[in-house]
Amino acid sequence: MRTGVIAKKMGMTRLFQADGRHVPVTVLQLEDVQVVGRREADRDGYTAVQLGAGKAKAKNFGKASVEPKARVVEFRVAEDALLDVGATITADHFVAGQFVDIQGVTQGKGFAGAMKRWNFGGLRATHGVSVSHRSHGSTGNRQDPGRVFKNKKMAGHMGARNRTQQNLEIVRTDAARGLLFVKGSVPGSKGGWLSVTDAIKLPLDERAPYPAGLLGDKEIVTEQAPAGFVDDAAVHEIPALPSDEEVAAIAAEQEAGAAEAEAAAEAAETPAEENQDSDAAGETPAADESKEG
Repeated sequence: MRTGVIAKKMGMTRLFQADGRHVPVTVLQLEDVQVVGRREADRDGYTAVQLGAGKAKAKNFGKASVEPKARVVEFRVAEDALLDVGATITADHFVAGQFVDIQGVTQGKGFAGAMKRWNFGGLRATHGVSVSHRSHGSTGNRQDPGRVFKNKKMAGHMGARNRTQQNLEIVRTDAARGLLFVKGSVPGSKGGWLSVTDAIKLPLDERAPYPAGLLGDKEIVTEQAPAGFVDDAAVHEIPALPSDEEVAAIAAEQEAGAAEAEAAAEAAETPAEENQDSDAAGETPAADESKEG
């Protein structure tokens, strides 16, 4: 299990594939992500690394012998994935086409009503409803139980919650500028800090460096697509359309099936008509005899 990284959400843009399709992406930046501490099994009872990112005032960082960091996060790792204090992680820690989980604090919406917060339908706009069209209606019960149940969906503070978005695809990396281009919904506002880790529900990409993509690691060689384009490893091809012959064959099968259904329906109606004709033929002589008598 590898360590994750700390990234800052910069905003959104779009990249292009060679066939002209555009891919909306969120841009994440790695700002001097360094190892500021270690947790070892024999001393702490578990293995983990503490990463710091950004810049802050000189405070509580003398022991780590690294520059002060604005954000510090601890990631659990395997014993063979422990990193040395002071090591710098670059954007090459991830590869194009890899899936990641991103954790952050969602955008705060402030105090919101029940319709915005819980998607309630609201009250009627006419027929006696006065100045309460967007209210959530009654919330309690009668004397029994005489209270409002916990977790009742009501108006209140919306957003600003810790959330993790899973299985987001990295479509491009830029190690020179420390950028990750992620396809999918990324929690948080612009300028917010995020924790990016390998997808827990999917196997690790074989191309991802282990134990980490470190600055000065000469073994990591990446070939990037031209600026503004998605890396080839993250390109998704459009499924091939059926040829004219296949379309004609499908249409013929559908017409044959419709003809068989019509024939079966006609065959089912024919015995009923024959029975009606035979009944009518059997009644005619009896009617004639009654007339003669």
